[in-house]
Amino acid sequence: MTAVVVLGSSGLTLARRLVAELPDAILHGYAPRVADAAIRFDDVGEHLRGLFSAGESVVALCAVGIVVRSLAPVLGDKRSEPAVVAVAEDGSVAVPLLGGHHGANDLAREIAAITGGVAAITTAGDLRLGLALDDPPPGWRVTNTAAAKAVTATLLAGAPVDLAIEAADADCGWLRAALPRSLREGARGGLGSTAVRLLVTDRAQPGDGATLVLHPSTLAIGIGCERGASADEVRSLVTQCLAQANLSPLAVAGVFSIALKAAEPAIHSVAQELRVPARFFPAAALLAETPRLSERSDIVFRETGCWGVAEGAALAAGPEAVLTVPKQRSARATCAIARSPRIIDATAVGRPRGRLAVVGIGPGHAGGRTAEAEAAIRAAGDLVGYRLYLKLLGPLAAGKALHAFDLGQEEARVRAALALAAEGRSVALISSGDAGIYAMASLVFELIERAADADWARIEIVGIPGVSAMQVAAARLGAPLGHDFCAISLSDLLTPWPVIEQRLSAAAAGDFVVALYNPVSQRRRTQLVAARDILLKARSADTPVAIARNLGRDGEALHITTLAALDPAAVDMLSIVLIGSSTTRRVRRPDGGEWLYTPRGYDSKSEAAK
Repeated sequence: MTAVVVLGSSGLTLARRLVAELPDAILHGYAPRVADAAIRFDDVGEHLRGLFSAGESVVALCAVGIVVRSLAPVLGDKRSEPAVVAVAEDGSVAVPLLGGHHGANDLAREIAAITGGVAAITTAGDLRLGLALDDPPPGWRVTNTAAAKAVTATLLAGAPVDLAIEAADADCGWLRAALPRSLREGARGGLGSTAVRLLVTDRAQPGDGATLVLHPSTLAIGIGCERGASADEVRSLVTQCLAQANLSPLAVAGVFSIALKAAEPAIHSVAQELRVPARFFPAAALLAETPRLSERSDIVFRETGCWGVAEGAALAAGPEAVLTVPKQRSARATCAIARSPRIIDATAVGRPRGRLAVVGIGPGHAGGRTAEAEAAIRAAGDLVGYRLYLKLLGPLAAGKALHAFDLGQEEARVRAALALAAEGRSVALISSGDAGIYAMASLVFELIERAADADWARIEIVGIPGVSAMQVAAARLGAPLGHDFCAISLSDLLTPWPVIEQRLSAAAAGDFVVALYNPVSQRRRTQLVAARDILLKARSADTPVAIARNLGRDGEALHITTLAALDPAAVDMLSIVLIGSSTTRRVRRPDGGEWLYTPRGYDSKSEAAK
């Protein structure tokens, strides 16, 4: 996560732009001056120190001195500090203050590209060498970052550095281009006699203070396993296979398998431990690797449609890859490792497990969205929803593939979201309020069960809660949901009216506060009257009732009346109706308005204590 911290209104426009364009960015605002930030704070120094200590990247739209003085007490090990960038409020300069080689330099460059300003890079390696050896390009990882300092110092002094290459020779151009006069290449796999060295290898090499070991991502791990295989078993098998060939886990580009296994937790556990992507191939892609397999299995073919999963998946990761560790078995899993002469971009082969985030965006305005909801929307490449809900996202939807649907196309919306996720895409299905309350979440699981589509069942589904209309209405009104309550939808489009009547009668008998969703529509005007009459049988005519309309949007309105006076003409499709229990109270406010609240019984508890 990246915290974009703004201290006043003068930097707010730029801060919002950065939040919209930087991945996983959240707006943090100084509460006395910034009203609509996702996260608000009162103490600048304390908040900055908290973010830094939690390891979050920080983009601070303020003077460098403020950040320096705030973070000075918590500065420690530079090898573990997160990125901290100070940005001028006009966007003219982005200064990486801390964590230059842990993302701050790149973050400053990214901000400068957004604003048209300058990234004020000050780290010597970046300025004079054009690279940071402890933060190599994508596809490369370092074993011993401590040696990077010695190697960089030698290069800056103009002294020679030995380069030995044992793997991915074709991909070392970035080293040769940056250091053409300083590198002294020895024989393949050998090292010269200079004090410091660079070693390019996919083998397990610990390195030392004078030898910087660079690992290119040239290894592909293929995994096959039974359903529900233990993550410990599969991780142990992978570790064994790497050790058997003396291969470094840091040279692994990705973990690969067949699409049938896309939902296996053990495979994702291995990928997570190695910090690499998990990618999956259709059976046809693995079948095409048959001539290169070391063995063929009739059992595997009958179950999957290919002759070998582990070896086939490892080989499919790179067209030039060759098996370096043939298939190895444990009780419930298989593993094979292929080596490529070139770096493998795991994100460009196979496809990931699809992800569907079912997101509730609250009442509609940005301040009503949770930070978790905004993060899920930013992480998605495709947004699916009713066109009004997508419009309410504003800048948050910029750069996304939008799939807009009309009102009444709920099933079409969910089918589209599931189909996109089944292709391996990251999708957010957008609902107003909370997606699990009279919204899309239940339909997602209903369609998965009803359709019996194996691809849909393998999708990763994440529910992201939102603020529901009854919560917003209650907060605006006081505390009408302060004691037991229930929610009932009056729409009989999907639920027969006799069932709704039964639920209303039960709520009336139980003396619940009742939140009525979908109280009326253009064609449905009688149900609210019927609901009122059912509730009047069990509670008094002067029971407080609140009508809340257009919550969190332009035209928001609240109206308090009584159960007897509840008029359907005052209610529309954008309204929710809260009907009090027998104990719900109306309290006159000093400004002439009213609060509603339902007591929990603290007064009786106080009396009992006397």
